[in-house]
Amino acid sequence: MKYIFRKRTLSLLFFILFISCGHTLAQFNDYKAKFGLQLNGLLPDTEFDKDLRPSDAEFKFSYLGRAYIRFELITNVVETEVAGGFGRLSGVDTKNKNWWSYIIPLDLRLIISPFDMDVWNPYVYGGGGVTYFKNDKKPSIPSPQPVNESGWTGIIPVGAGVEIGLSDALILDISGGYTFTFSDEINGYSNKDLPTLDGSNDGYYNLGVGLTLVSGSGSSDNDKDGLTKREEKELGTDPDNPDSDEDGLKDGAEVKKYFTNPLNPDTDGDGLNDGDEVNKYGTSPVKADTDLDDLNDGKEVLTYKTDPLNSDSDNDKLLDGEEVNKYKTNPLKADSDGDLLKDGEEVDLGTNPLKPDSDFDGLNDGEEVNVYKTDPLNKDTDGGSVDDFTEVKRGTNPLDPEDDIIKINVPIVLEGITFETGKANITPESEKVLQGALKTLKTYPDIVVEISGHTDDVGSKASNLKLSQRRADAVRFWLIQNGIDPDRLIAKGYGEDFPIVPNNSAENRRMNRRIEFKRIK
Repeated sequence: MKYIFRKRTLSLLFFILFISCGHTLAQFNDYKAKFGLQLNGLLPDTEFDKDLRPSDAEFKFSYLGRAYIRFELITNVVETEVAGGFGRLSGVDTKNKNWWSYIIPLDLRLIISPFDMDVWNPYVYGGGGVTYFKNDKKPSIPSPQPVNESGWTGIIPVGAGVEIGLSDALILDISGGYTFTFSDEINGYSNKDLPTLDGSNDGYYNLGVGLTLVSGSGSSDNDKDGLTKREEKELGTDPDNPDSDEDGLKDGAEVKKYFTNPLNPDTDGDGLNDGDEVNKYGTSPVKADTDLDDLNDGKEVLTYKTDPLNSDSDNDKLLDGEEVNKYKTNPLKADSDGDLLKDGEEVDLGTNPLKPDSDFDGLNDGEEVNVYKTDPLNKDTDGGSVDDFTEVKRGTNPLDPEDDIIKINVPIVLEGITFETGKANITPESEKVLQGALKTLKTYPDIVVEISGHTDDVGSKASNLKLSQRRADAVRFWLIQNGIDPDRLIAKGYGEDFPIVPNNSAENRRMNRRIEFKRIK
């Protein structure tokens, strides 16, 4: 008996192991729970059907009705079934007389269904449980061993079957198998301890048909993308492909986290696929222009190389979109024209961010604003008739109209040029003042000046006249030595004839001893 039981069990386990090596998942296991009713025809396997069966024995119909509930276990390949039933197992004895027993089996089964099929689903099962039996009609021959007419015993059901889908919620189940029991008393007869016979336990074969109602059909997630099969069916996505549109985001993440279209790799139509937006660039896959700079994310990344998360990539106070579409400036270069003013500053000032010298005066806009404080939109800021560039170049103040030109016949006293009493020698201190005069003459290269010498009233008038001439000549000679054309310089002494203050004190006399410049042409 033990050898036969082990042989059958090992054969079944080998078959189950072979079948479970499949790598796909059964779509029939796509549910939360199954509820079913099954009617089985039974064929007894007792002493009378093996060692003691008469050759002319008649077949007697046996039945078993079962109710079961099935759940998924761990994976979609394996289901757990909990079931209970009621039936009558009947047969004939050696005298071809009828016997029967009522049975109430309760069992737990593991169902393995490793195939991915749409219409039918083959499976194998095995399990264990108990059954209550009650021998209602004993065999006509007495049992050689004492027997219990009723009681509980363990059972091991094994077998195979197939599910056939009638609809999403209804399945036709057909199965067949064998149930081992741990008792030789099911039929009211036992020869278990007789050495001359096999003495194996009772059992029975079964062939059943049932209907299964499915709860929560479509609840599995075979591709592990976060969406159930039912959800994917409603959305139109591929339940066997976690990323239906191949954009680098799982379908579930697209639907539930990012709110993107799992069937469109570029939901917002900005030229970047949704996965790149989320994983690579950090932009919004449902917003074409993440930073609201009037450039869509794709153009920023692929065309202009700007930052799609920063509306002002070069920090010049202009939006990237404004630079590209409105001002035509470089969104990656704060100072497009290189004039030392940022593009945004130029727009605020009204200057041209694409031209370094908006007023064409020879000074770039940045120099005018930051260095000279002149108007970059006005060539002659001070309105003195000389343009800013010329004033800067010659050293006059482009903000002061008075120095644009030197007026004719207006004398300018060169303060600081002094002479010793009665002498025409230029002192070292006087050269500092003459440097200013030299600069003026070089600044205004077209003018002709008179250098006039004046004295106080000390000494004779004639001598003072000669002295003033020598002093004027000394200044003229110094300027010629320092590069001024002699034809531009006329020296003339006026002696004491034109005092600027009364000669009534030493200080006033010092002031009257002077050199003046006067433009005469």
